[in-house]
Amino acid sequence: MGRIRRLVLDTLKPHEPSIVEWAALLSDAEGISAVNISIYEIDRKVENAKITIEGDTISFQRVATIIEELGGVIHSIDEVVAGKEIIDDAATLQD
Repeated sequence: MGRIRRLVLDTLKPHEPSIVEWAALLSDAEGISAVNISIYEIDRKVENAKITIEGDTISFQRVATIIEELGGVIHSIDEVVAGKEIIDDAATLQD
């Protein structure tokens, strides 16, 4: 199976634990070298967060388990990059 190098997830999380704690716990997982979490909407009880994860061999199942253990839910997988290196989207006429 190919190596997952980047995941971009749209998630719903409770206010606690904070994104600082989420980032620290996710970045400690094997195969993950960097985590970026941005909050784009805040409700009374929850926050919507975009999580970008990069690494050499990311286990989606392990990431999903960590998020669930922290009380979060993955709404969607917005980007996956797999292979020997990371490539970014190329601009197209639709953009």
